[in-house]
Amino acid sequence: MASKEDFISHINTGYATKGESITLGGAIFNGEALPDAHIKIPLKTLNRHGLIAGATGTGKTKTIQVFSEQLSLLGIPVLMMDIKGDFSGIAKPGIEQPFITERHSKINIPYQVSGFPVELLTLSKQNGVRLRATVSEFGPVLFSRILDLNDTQAGVVAVIFKYCDDNQMPLLDLKDIKKVINYITEEGKAEIEEHYGKISTSTTGTILRKIIELEQQGADIFFGEVSFDVNDLMRIDENGKGYVNIIRLTDIQDKPKLFSTFMLSLLAEIYNVMPEQGDSGQPELVIFIDEAHLIFNQASKALLDQIETIVKLIRSKGIGIYFVTQNPMDVPSSVLAQLGLKIQHALRAFTANDRKAIKMTSENYPISEYYKTDELLTSLGTGEALVTALNEKGIPTPLAATMMRAPMSRMDVLTDAEIGEINNSSKLTRKYNEVIDRESAYEMLTKKIQDIQQQAAETAQKEQEAKQEKKAANEPMSQTTKSIIKVVTSATFIRGFFGVLTKIFKK
Repeated sequence: MASKEDFISHINTGYATKGESITLGGAIFNGEALPDAHIKIPLKTLNRHGLIAGATGTGKTKTIQVFSEQLSLLGIPVLMMDIKGDFSGIAKPGIEQPFITERHSKINIPYQVSGFPVELLTLSKQNGVRLRATVSEFGPVLFSRILDLNDTQAGVVAVIFKYCDDNQMPLLDLKDIKKVINYITEEGKAEIEEHYGKISTSTTGTILRKIIELEQQGADIFFGEVSFDVNDLMRIDENGKGYVNIIRLTDIQDKPKLFSTFMLSLLAEIYNVMPEQGDSGQPELVIFIDEAHLIFNQASKALLDQIETIVKLIRSKGIGIYFVTQNPMDVPSSVLAQLGLKIQHALRAFTANDRKAIKMTSENYPISEYYKTDELLTSLGTGEALVTALNEKGIPTPLAATMMRAPMSRMDVLTDAEIGEINNSSKLTRKYNEVIDRESAYEMLTKKIQDIQQQAAETAQKEQEAKQEKKAANEPMSQTTKSIIKVVTSATFIRGFFGVLTKIFKK
């Protein structure tokens, strides 16, 4: 049987770091938290992505909070998807309580309270910095994948973007692209066919219905200007702490299409904007995607392929992505294989299917002589988790049951007044909350259609007038006119007329 000393040596060797690291907590051996076996994650490997999983109430939220705090202290900004509204308290210092003091004494990690710099962002009309993107920024390929279009329909979207580019018509919001679709199937049909080829109305009708479906989930608020600059996620405050950017998503839990659209656009934009980092010493930004199943459950194959590609490539830009969900099986295996850090809180085995899922989950972790992983997964306490990461050489660290450290900030949500205070002092709120609706494809095509209709009306009027003139010129004389002419030209009338003239001249 392995001894405690062997286990401590095993953990300290596996989690040794030469560069900077963050400390998540202390290892547990035979149910005892050890004060001299700390679980350290090298900053160098945090761009290798990760998973934080566990049943409801097992401590996932607090783990994300601890993770974000440690990153912020080291000057690394964080972007956090707050589906349940649990994370805003990170802006305010916590309160040291006896159970926290006891926990930290067990793992020999000092505890102090602290608040952290926070920006509250929103996709909807909630209080916060408004996040927007233009249709043009998506491009035809990404926009087609979001709508789950087939190749033929995607080709029509490409024609729409090309037409707007050729005619300097900005595609900013959904009403722009809807207007273009209506135009190319009606007034502009001949123009499109001449320059770009024939387009089926059934195809444009399908695309329009897909856009309306997206619009009904609130995407009309997301698409538009001012477009959010992802560089504003990388800010550091005057004390050297990285900003924790919290996207408040409590009102879009029933809008998975909008959530996946936003996430894909955000990741694509960050990838396009950020320079290559190579093998840097720390990440530029760490992203936590809570309730990750909202992305994957209703995503099309094309969308999943796009997410997988971005996850593979974005780490070279110094970006770490961490998926947070109840069950690791919520994340596709192709994405799961890309994740270097795994923090697994307890799972519940209420049914036979639960037990099968736990067995499969345990097989995702390194084999350990110190634990029976499948049994341990159901016996972990709140705030305890199985951890495995990558060391500085990219080698998986030993599996460690860990007593997680407690958050330094408030473990509760902010009040409405505190949220208002953050938003009122935010530079980003002033920068992005003004709605701009400049001239774009909608206005330009509306004017063009009006000009076409006016020109058609004028042409029709001229044609009508010409027809009336021609009709008048060719119309047979009326019966009255004929009668008058007949009288005037009759021999009797002429003799009488000349007789009158003769009498006048004789006088």
